Amino acid sequence: MHQIAIHLMNEFDCYFTPYYATGHVEFMRRIGLTEMSIMGNRFVDQCLRYLNTHKLQIDFRGVRHSYDLVLTCADLVVPSNILEKKIILVQEGMTDPENWAYHLVKLHLMPRWSASTSTMGLSDAYVKFCVASEGYSDLFIRKGVKPEKIVVTGIPNFDNCKKYLNNNFPHKHFVLVCTSDSRETVKIENRKKIILDAVKKANGRLLIFKLHPNENTVRATAEIKRYAPKALIYPSGNTEEMIANCDVLITQFSSTVYVGIALGKEVYSNFSIKELKRLTPLQNNSAAKNIADVCREVIELSETNIIPFQQKESKLGKILKKKYKTKLIHLFPKAL
Repeated sequence: MHQIAIHLMNEFDCYFTPYYATGHVEFMRRIGLTEMSIMGNRFVDQCLRYLNTHKLQIDFRGVRHSYDLVLTCADLVVPSNILEKKIILVQEGMTDPENWAYHLVKLHLMPRWSASTSTMGLSDAYVKFCVASEGYSDLFIRKGVKPEKIVVTGIPNFDNCKKYLNNNFPHKHFVLVCTSDSRETVKIENRKKIILDAVKKANGRLLIFKLHPNENTVRATAEIKRYAPKALIYPSGNTEEMIANCDVLITQFSSTVYVGIALGKEVYSNFSIKELKRLTPLQNNSAAKNIADVCREVIELSETNIIPFQQKESKLGKILKKKYKTKLIHLFPKAL
């Protein structure tokens, strides 16, 4: 978002906020049920530190001003105070596999957030959806996104992977494992098998584990030391630079695989490698500029040129609202 804003700041007054919710999802956040997500306090604090470090204007939860345009990297939850605004959705990275929860969402039996990023784009609350590649455009259209809303721009964090080749990471020619936060986000993962498979693929070569930032570091470190005692463990650090220096990249459900593919690495993933190559983000080094151009076009659109948005609420959402709305208004009047 910052990279996009750089191309707009001379023309527009840009404000930033950590991702947030309203309604029953905000209630869930306040009682600590969303800590594993980007709405969790740890990620909100990280975001605010970044914004303050770069001296960017902050409007927490978007309550101080009325905006002509809203950019967001997620539409699993669309806050009520931006529903009537012009919204541009920007793809952030890889989307999750379509599991049983995804299909329940498609039947309007569950809210979008219950299926994680597999349902990205399904809100239809935006004017335009900026995506990573033609492959992703095809994928989102298959899921039900309106083709006329999609613009293939590339995405800023993955549009110039060659830049990571110039780095100071001390190791080269190793096998790198980028772990996931599957267990932290209530998914099943056999970590022992993943570690042992990585040891086998390394076949005596240096093995390095880069832990996911949302992962339980203490647990993950103990597991690696038990099953791969000679491996190096990095709880933090520049993942992309590590990928640039490795010979082999092993991932599960991680967008980092696209860096490996773009740099011609030998890659392993729980997804089909053939499909991942088709989905790999454009390496145009101009995604932020392209998205900024889309922003200008959308701002100039009159209301009659915008496809009306009609919110479809899941059956679970209707039940929660009917049963708990009075309590929510009493407890958290500003959340609705």
